[in-house]
Amino acid sequence: MKNSIIVTTTLFLLLFGTIQLQAQDFNQKKNNYVVLSKNIQQLQPVILTAKGLAMEDGKKYGDFYMIICGKTVDDIPNNTDFIQLLKKAKAQNLKVFVCGISLNKFNISPDQMPDNLEITKNGILYGFQLTKKGFITLTI
Repeated sequence: MKNSIIVTTTLFLLLFGTIQLQAQDFNQKKNNYVVLSKNIQQLQPVILTAKGLAMEDGKKYGDFYMIICGKTVDDIPNNTDFIQLLKKAKAQNLKVFVCGISLNKFNISPDQMPDNLEITKNGILYGFQLTKKGFITLTI
């Protein structure tokens, strides 16, 4: 009787220990990041942050997005400095989005946005959706 309890307990521990290890091996997740900002001038430090995290994370580095919302969208059209930063962002695999609600609020046509800037209908909602998908989120 004593031996059967020991054997059963051992099998129980081995079974649950193995299941846990298998789950850890199977769920190799990447670190994904999103920054929500109300200031286009934050793009430069975000690019540097993306570069640093890519080096630090190595193979675990996933996606990095920046979502721009608010009045600052008014500073984007024909802003050559910002367009140059967008090129650097693209080279760093950093996707930059602009909030469609902000564009509408400040009467800016999506046609006035640089080609390599993506428009999301609702930047705040998109930020929450990415957070629910496991993105590490920062608002600046």
